[in-house]
Amino acid sequence: MFPAKDSAATLSRTRKQRKRFKRRVKIKAKRRAQKSGILKEKENVTPLVEKYWLQRYDLFSLYDVGIKLDEEGWFSVTPEEIAARQARRCASAGVVIDAFAGVGGNAIQFAKVCHRVVAVDIDPNKVALALHNAKIYGVEDYIDFIVGDFFQLAPFLKGDVVFLSPPWGGPSYKARENFTLDLLKPKDGRYLFQVAQAITPNIIMYLPRNIDVLQASELSWLSSPPLDVEVHDYLLPPVTLVHRFLPIPCPRQAHFISYFAD
Repeated sequence: MFPAKDSAATLSRTRKQRKRFKRRVKIKAKRRAQKSGILKEKENVTPLVEKYWLQRYDLFSLYDVGIKLDEEGWFSVTPEEIAARQARRCASAGVVIDAFAGVGGNAIQFAKVCHRVVAVDIDPNKVALALHNAKIYGVEDYIDFIVGDFFQLAPFLKGDVVFLSPPWGGPSYKARENFTLDLLKPKDGRYLFQVAQAITPNIIMYLPRNIDVLQASELSWLSSPPLDVEVHDYLLPPVTLVHRFLPIPCPRQAHFISYFAD
């Protein structure tokens, strides 16, 4: 039998242990905050993109290996898990055309499961970043990077699927109760869809969370016969990306994907 311990002394030691534990927790939290601040300063993280920087591993799981983004890339790149799910929807496709490749998030995932990817962006700096990021994932040999305007290049492009993730106008898109296709940049969604449709009837559109889904679905009527539509819903914490899903199996499909982010 162990000797009985003095209850008052035990209580005193317990309180001291709790205080020491709380102090260690505070010190660790302070160090993490300092480290985070140093990293943000080192990476030139602006207030506009700080929210996205905190979610950097959701955007690119290999971020620490050397991923690079410009300011616009932070809030326009598709989170990696969502990009991977989109890519798996066309895993059997021969050639996927990424019309607004940006810093390469989608092109990288398409390159993992498709035979070939044509990544187009009008900004040469973004194309350089996309190539750099593709090398980190080891898929650069499966992607043809093109600096140019998709609308001008479209008549000369051939592919099995066209992926459209046009600019939404920055984070301010969330302030709108209803996002309509005419707000997409640099051309409205209806015209963009028609340009893509001239290449292939298999189209994926990545659209804001507050998109007018009915209006987007009506784009399928531009084809004769009308295309079938799939609207996907994905839930991915902590980014909270949700897409509605309505499966309508058909070899000629248009995919409309709505983006939800708190």
